[in-house]
Amino acid sequence: MSTPVIEKNQAMQVFKDNLRAAPRRLLDATFRSGKPNTDRKRSTFVFSNLFLHLHSVRTHRWTLKWSTTAGLGIATTAAFLITLVTGVLLMFYYKPYPDVAYDSIKDIHFVVPTGRFIRNIHRWAANVMVVAVILHMARVFYTAAYRKPREFNWLIGMGLFVITLGLSFTGYLLPWDQLAYWAITIGANIAQSPREVTDALGITDWFDPGGFQRLLLLGSDVVGVEALIRFYLLHIMLLPLALAALMGVHFWRIRKDGGMVRPADADSRLEPRSSEEIYPVFTDAPAKTYQLAAIVRGKTSAVGRGPENTLPSMPHLFYAELAVLMLTTLICVGLSLISDAPLKELANPAVPENPAKAPWYFLGLQEMVAFSAVMGGIGIPSLVIIGLGLIPFLDREEAGTGEWFGGTGGWPLVRKSIFVGLASAILIEAFVIRFGWIREWFPHVPQLVITLINPGTLLTLIYGLYSVWLVRRYNSTRAGAMGLFTVFLCGFVVLTIIGTYFRGPNWVFYWSPADWPKH
Repeated sequence: MSTPVIEKNQAMQVFKDNLRAAPRRLLDATFRSGKPNTDRKRSTFVFSNLFLHLHSVRTHRWTLKWSTTAGLGIATTAAFLITLVTGVLLMFYYKPYPDVAYDSIKDIHFVVPTGRFIRNIHRWAANVMVVAVILHMARVFYTAAYRKPREFNWLIGMGLFVITLGLSFTGYLLPWDQLAYWAITIGANIAQSPREVTDALGITDWFDPGGFQRLLLLGSDVVGVEALIRFYLLHIMLLPLALAALMGVHFWRIRKDGGMVRPADADSRLEPRSSEEIYPVFTDAPAKTYQLAAIVRGKTSAVGRGPENTLPSMPHLFYAELAVLMLTTLICVGLSLISDAPLKELANPAVPENPAKAPWYFLGLQEMVAFSAVMGGIGIPSLVIIGLGLIPFLDREEAGTGEWFGGTGGWPLVRKSIFVGLASAILIEAFVIRFGWIREWFPHVPQLVITLINPGTLLTLIYGLYSVWLVRRYNSTRAGAMGLFTVFLCGFVVLTIIGTYFRGPNWVFYWSPADWPKH
């Protein structure tokens, strides 16, 4: 009669032992290859991990140098992940309908526990993402990382840049306050700006691309219910999915194109390190030798490259990425503690915001739009995007690939271009602010003249001619591209600063908000 009792006690003991061992077995089930302390286990860890499989098994030491990338690509990704997580949390309380949208934001800001903090992080992470993606594109350009075989990935990166701006722009309307409403109204007017040309030609009644673009953006003639629902859907679903898809392709192409770009003589530039400081190329476990199959032919980036001067991606690259993620999070949290996301009065279509300003990353465009809506908002940006897309296919040189400011001209050319870019933008802006432009001089001049001849097109022409001069001066396409990219970047900075800090009511120039007219 005692046998069943003994078996029952044994079963309970087995159950207790299994319960105690469950955490360890869960860890073993998750990391099946065990602690990655050999090359084989490190490789298996990368191969079998959902996120790390986009990495190559080994990473070149040049790639791990801070000066190579400054971690800008990972910082952009980290900022996106932060906005994604905080955005999901905000969705629990936000109501995407004009009658209640503003009140729901007020509840998040003043009632929901930690709601203001989460909203602040969401807003600052979005701004950090915009800044990081701009700097990342500049890094890729100045190191000539767009060259063969990376042309396609440069185009994918441009798509990511455009979607990033779209995400920030669509999220701007959701608070439904005065700031958001009139900023989106400005965007809608820019979308409608082709009417500036079609009206002048008298063909708007049967050919109205501006009206179509406005309708496509807002879903209506005004910023209302349809616009808010449309922007909400774009912001929380369509654009994030598109961004995530392109990011996956972008990361995958980095690996398939041979990893981060580096100079041809990168190995000789690296300081030698002792075998105790790094993992050896091949370890004793397991033993491995080259066979005839290791002799390959082909055009991929891996052909002709050995494992010398490389380190296992796990842990070296993985830890570096974690460090950038933590630093980005720290920056977003720190900014969130010292600056709240703006929230003005409830949107009121009958009371225009003056000055009504777009988000800061569009203020450079708004400054040009003040001269000509169609050229400043559509024409010149389209030329810039097309030019950026053509760069990898026009610059077929090889010298300087992987080096900062590599290629003909180098840093002295960039330094000269910074001066030209800043001086040209400042001088043109100063002239227009002091003396006005054609419309002030000749009030009855045809609109087409204002469209084609304005400070924005003049500045673009100066930059274009400067680039052509550089190509002839240095006999190098890379020199012209480097100069053109630099001057446009400087022009963007100047116009953004003027639009942000020096434009007041009615878009008049003031040295300080204290000089604005009092009501």
